[in-house]
Amino acid sequence: MNRHDYGIRTTLNASYEEAIPKVTDALKKEGFGVLTEINVKETMKKKLDKEFPKYIILGACNPQLAYQALTSETEIGLLLPCNVIVYEKEGKTVVSAQDPEAALSIVGNDNIAPVAKEAKERLERVIRSLAA
Repeated sequence: MNRHDYGIRTTLNASYEEAIPKVTDALKKEGFGVLTEINVKETMKKKLDKEFPKYIILGACNPQLAYQALTSETEIGLLLPCNVIVYEKEGKTVVSAQDPEAALSIVGNDNIAPVAKEAKERLERVIRSLAA
């Protein structure tokens, strides 16, 4: 598992098409549902007539954590849901999840820190489970 300043990622031994349901299932096991799916490849072709590699953005939400965050900070909805991306790069399938602690640190509300920490721990488990 590699970690960047704003994301947690791994490379899978699975095709892009196989990875998406695996990611969705791993998220579900940690209490996340996928609220949105943005197929970037299709969108770029449709809107700009540009070719783009296989790339999807999954808008993942854990309702309990979202409720805690929203009741602590009304404007936090601007930073929700937690995005998880699946894409192909150099013949490999990559999965990367937003680091909620990094994303939510800009809020400056101490009540958000425990929610961000728990969301990060859950997403780290998702990524670790996919890497196994």
